[in-house]
Amino acid sequence: MVKLSPKTEASVLFFLVAMLSMPMFSNPGTFDNSEKGAFAQPFVQIVKHRDLVIDLENGIQTNAQLTIPAVGNGPFPGVLLVHGSGPVDMNETIAPGVEPFWQISQYLSERGFVVLRYDKRGVGPVGPTNFTILDANVWSNTTFDNLKDDAAKALHVLVEQPEVDPNKITLIGHSEGAIIVPRVVMDLNNSIAHNSNNSTRNLTKVPDIVLMSAVAQNLITDISRFQIAENLLIYARQVLDKNNTGLISIQQPIELPLLALVVDMFFDNTTVEYIDIERDLKPVLEAFYENFTTGDTENQCSDVNCPIWMRSHAELEPPLDIIGNISESTSILIMNGKNDSQTPVQQAFLLEQRLTEANHSDHTLITYPNLGHVFNPSSPWFTEVGPMEEYVLSDLHRWLSDRTHGLQD
Repeated sequence: MVKLSPKTEASVLFFLVAMLSMPMFSNPGTFDNSEKGAFAQPFVQIVKHRDLVIDLENGIQTNAQLTIPAVGNGPFPGVLLVHGSGPVDMNETIAPGVEPFWQISQYLSERGFVVLRYDKRGVGPVGPTNFTILDANVWSNTTFDNLKDDAAKALHVLVEQPEVDPNKITLIGHSEGAIIVPRVVMDLNNSIAHNSNNSTRNLTKVPDIVLMSAVAQNLITDISRFQIAENLLIYARQVLDKNNTGLISIQQPIELPLLALVVDMFFDNTTVEYIDIERDLKPVLEAFYENFTTGDTENQCSDVNCPIWMRSHAELEPPLDIIGNISESTSILIMNGKNDSQTPVQQAFLLEQRLTEANHSDHTLITYPNLGHVFNPSSPWFTEVGPMEEYVLSDLHRWLSDRTHGLQD
């Protein structure tokens, strides 16, 4: 195994956990969010906002916001948004003006849905580095179960709002959120089935869930291995090794950010002309993966993700093993970009196959050519940043409307 120096290991691990949490930018730039600008226009307001504070217990609170249709008589169907990994705010901000959850909430509320989104525990509004950790102790000790319980508490808050119809509830999870959502639903169904004390008095079930950029295998043992090692090796073989020699030239441009970093750090271009993919590159990438996934949970976490969180995911049963247990009374929509380099589209195919095997009566898979992890045009090798395509939002709304009788486009 390749042994990394402490300094090199720290640099690499920070890069890797950032890659797991936030898309790798090819050209982040600044994007104009026209949805926000629309509120300055002189026409009738169609969406209202209400700020909330959600009690996550043990002295921990987080900020949240409801978007509510300003036109029409409620109660309206309700939607809860559950974010992906990393210290993410309620808008799931990725870059300036690129806020997938803001887009979803505005689009759906303009069309007859109440939407709740919330900051992750210990996290605040976006700062200069695209994330703000308000409480480092809370963040460094966060586990998957904490995040699942937080989503359940947010669901309770949503259902108790007077504008919300508790019989028309949808949970939408993106990336890690797509791992959380099925478990929240199954826990709730378990609670109801056993007549447990349910703090959401009005809720009998969650009739609809949406899994965006879904995960079927374990996030750490499988998806991280793909992101850190396998995808980079595939890129080297298919893109850089143009002559099928098993070698890549150290002088050629490397578009994939992590692979470019590896080559720059470990292969001296003044003494090495070619890198053998199997003999030289593969061991380095495997060492990256091993160093990333075997960290001691007592170690200090990076600014992005923490060993305690990673260990909690590594010990988790894969979504593929539990997705078939979701009640047939819960409709399931799976959405994935075919160019998603973080949660590859094959993960969505695996979930769809398992639901078919389980004879789940109402599940739908929609895949999008050329779109990436955040449903905008993207390279198949890394996530490019931009606003979510409107036709994806339209598909989401249409599917929800068919099941909740919301307003049509």
